[in-house]
Amino acid sequence: MSNHARGLWGYSGETPEGRALSIQSSGMGGPSAAIVLHELAELGVRRVIRVGTCGALDSELRLGDLVAVREALAEDGTSRALGAGKIAEPDDELTRRVAGRLPDTTSPLRIVTTDVFYDGDAAGGPSGQRTEAWIRRGAAAIEMEAATLFTLGRRLGIATACLLAVSDTFDQGERQRIDDEALAEAAARMGSVATAALGP
Repeated sequence: MSNHARGLWGYSGETPEGRALSIQSSGMGGPSAAIVLHELAELGVRRVIRVGTCGALDSELRLGDLVAVREALAEDGTSRALGAGKIAEPDDELTRRVAGRLPDTTSPLRIVTTDVFYDGDAAGGPSGQRTEAWIRRGAAAIEMEAATLFTLGRRLGIATACLLAVSDTFDQGERQRIDDEALAEAAARMGSVATAALGP
């Protein structure tokens, strides 16, 4: 363990092949993620893959599916404050490397980054009007950090990518949440994919 300040646990070590690897929690939301990425840059980090969870907006996505991110609708305050336009994009090469380690039928998707995951809806999901607008703009999933990391990564000269596991679906307004065992299995798959994508 290399860090546990503010509950943001971080670990540094080596892969089985002997390559240096750090794993760092960024907390939830753009403000926390921006601080963590900036401080990682100061420590010399040059490539970052966010692994985390998302809620499905596309009804074809299922709990536990892995999603490589092609781009993010910047619907959060932090990425906009950092200069994002309507869409934030990750590093092309690193994203290709992530996507190349997923099943052949899986293509990188557009997602939306927002500040508010639970929007006061009784079903525990994003609100109908905003969700419909995001879906019309092609967003397949919703999360809270990617646009910030993509935007700040470009400013800092850090290659960024994002790999997500679907943890929530909202079929016909009914929220379904992944169980702990399936989430742990998805996290292990994400870790394997991300580690391989960071390889030589």
